[in-house]
Amino acid sequence: MVDVAVVSFAQAPNVRRDYDRNEVEILSPVLIDVRNKVGLEKSDIDFVCSGSSDYLAGMPFSFVGGLDGYGAWPPISESHVEMDGAWALYEAWVKLLTGEIETALVYAFGKSSLADDITAVLTLQQDPYLVAPLWPDAVSLAALQARAVLDSTGHTAEEMAAVAVRDRANAKGNPNAQVSGDFSVEAIMAEPYVVSPLHKSDCPPISDGACAVILAAGDRARDLVEHPAWIRGIDHRVEPHQLGVRDLTVSESTRIAAEKASASGAFDVAELHAPFTHQSLILEDALDLGPDVTINPSGGALAANPIMVAGLTRIGEAAQRILDASAGRALAHATSGACLQQNMVCVLEGS
Repeated sequence: MVDVAVVSFAQAPNVRRDYDRNEVEILSPVLIDVRNKVGLEKSDIDFVCSGSSDYLAGMPFSFVGGLDGYGAWPPISESHVEMDGAWALYEAWVKLLTGEIETALVYAFGKSSLADDITAVLTLQQDPYLVAPLWPDAVSLAALQARAVLDSTGHTAEEMAAVAVRDRANAKGNPNAQVSGDFSVEAIMAEPYVVSPLHKSDCPPISDGACAVILAAGDRARDLVEHPAWIRGIDHRVEPHQLGVRDLTVSESTRIAAEKASASGAFDVAELHAPFTHQSLILEDALDLGPDVTINPSGGALAANPIMVAGLTRIGEAAQRILDASAGRALAHATSGACLQQNMVCVLEGS
């Protein structure tokens, strides 16, 4: 089995609305930065894979435009997924395992602010016959899940608020996050509901952003960086599409993915892609994370949530802790779809 590692990570500052730049202009500096960190030229990259969404851009084949940020001439080996960039990383990882390539660059981009109502755009992910015609927005569906969690699991609204306080306090040290002001459980509980039982601070910000990682195999990774973030296990699973046929209070797909990725034992840090506070509680239970694990040191999706980017960012942020030798073992999680429908777990270790 070929050893594969994350050797570089870069991201754009996440902002509520990037008025002056389109997706390509947001992406280009990130792609330059991620290569410069390890001294690679474009010709040194064997494979490029991206994640984005035509629905966000409002045009077909928007990923082709995204390639302008990288440059497709001279011709490159390239692929794309209509998913969060974490799934593009999975495709690149599989290609590296074949031994055909030694390096891969993975990137993701999204301007959520392009939509008048991004939560309504996400309705298009739902079953087109029974659910989408009702136009339930993403926050309302999350609120249904949150209500089920509060009514049947023993978790409380105060615990949800504590998640927001934790993540946004962590985000103050992250220059790429969208956080300002001070937060407390009491202040969050006093906020008006967006959709009961979700307060504004229980929900993610609307974000424009991009990120990129470079993967390398074996000795190539060791040559590029002192502390490669080796991918020791990675797996993704999907829940049934129909919300009514699964238990929204647990994440069985996350639990199975963690089992398949060998996500057991001690972790120094865990980056969880939980756009809503109650989803962090669900994921912490599914992953059996103890009090010794530092969760979302970057601030997570509650501090910046560029759609199609935030999952890959969780892997990049977890890997960065190993690259800078501040952690020895890290767990990263990515999700896509309503109410934690699709889930990926990635285990990263230092040398």
